[in-house]
This record gives sequence, structure tokens and C-alpha cells, in this order.
Amino acid sequence: MVESNSDEILRDAANVDVAFLVVGDPFGATTHTDLVLRARELGIPVRTVPNASIMSAIGATGLQLYNFGQTVSMVFFTDTWRPASFYDRIKENRDAGLHTLVLLDIKVKEQSLENLARGRKIFEPPRYMSAGTCARQMLEIEEEKGQGAYGPDSLAIGAARVGGKTEKFVAGTLRELCDADDALGPPLHSLVLLGRRTHELELEFTREFAINKENWDRVWKADYGRQQ
Repeated sequence: MVESNSDEILRDAANVDVAFLVVGDPFGATTHTDLVLRARELGIPVRTVPNASIMSAIGATGLQLYNFGQTVSMVFFTDTWRPASFYDRIKENRDAGLHTLVLLDIKVKEQSLENLARGRKIFEPPRYMSAGTCARQMLEIEEEKGQGAYGPDSLAIGAARVGGKTEKFVAGTLRELCDADDALGPPLHSLVLLGRRTHELELEFTREFAINKENWDRVWKADYGRQQ
């Protein structure tokens, strides 16, 4: 609605109070920033109330927020569309030793190309990307790029329903997380790639979530640890 009906949202805002409630950070999407700019152009005052967000809640994994780099997004691949712009951002984080939070695709009220072309208001069933799907797609792009941003033995944490009563974390290599969806359970999922500039407290905290603690310790000892 924000992308296509922003004028409708702002239509009466000059005369009455209009509230726009979002899930997560109010400025987590560029479309929300655009909405504020449109309001300013129309002389409509705007007040923002911060909201709970995965950007800060991901600290529940035990990884220190100071050690996170750029956040990236992962979308569902199709036979003809496999965007990989996230790869360069992850590699920059990796080279700096920083963790990467990966936000996963959500498709709600999506139309098929045929229904869209015919103007039929028929929507596809909702789809929520899982951490396992994200891990598999990432490894596919790494195989194509071959620049060593991450690999099957890179450590990562799958996060599900963060902040809720049933939140769940599963830690392991990307190879292990490809098959961890049953352990994580229903959506919403996120994924964190661990950077190499880590702290002993992070190891102590995240180890509790490891699928295979011995393997987690082995990879951590070989490839991770605080780097200045």
C-alpha cells in the first residue's frame, strides 16, 4: 500500500491526525522515508515514534551489536531472477571482521504476473523465507562469485520469532543451517553471519544454540576469534 497508495495515506493528513503503524523500525524501509518526504512537501507535520526492531533485538543471539556491520536483505530466487547485490555488502563486513544481519523475504498479498496483467485482484498465498532457504541461496551465490565472503563452514545463527514467547536460535555452519528449519519452527526468520572479530563472551553465549557443539568449537577455534 505504501508504494502504490501513499497519496491516499496523506490525502486528509493536513486536516486530521493520520497514524501509520509499521512492524519494526519506522525507517527500516526506504518507502517510509519517501512517505515522510512527501508529507514535508505538502506542509504536513510528521512525528515519529520509535518501535521495537529486529535491528536491536538480534542482540538476543548473544552477539554484540557493536560488532555488526551493514544489514542486508535476501529475496526469494526465481528461475530468471537471482539478485546478488547483498554479496558485496557481506564481503565488506567480512573483510572488516563484522557480523552481518540478513533480513529475509516476506511475500504477502503478492499477485502472479498473469493476474497482475489482467487486473485481477487475486493474491498468492503468503510466503515467508526460512533461514534454511537463505543459507542455501547464499551458498549458491558464493559458488558463482567465488570471492570467499563465506562458505559451507562459515558460522551463522538462524533466529526465529525474535522477541516473542517462542523465540528460537539455532547456531551452526551454513551447511548445517540449510537443514535447520524444523528446529527453528514457524516464521518469521532472520539469519546472522558471524564476523571474525569476535569476543569470548559471544562464543560462550552462542555455543548454547549450536547444532553440533564440537563442530562449532572446532570452526570457531580455527577461523574465528577477536581480531584488532
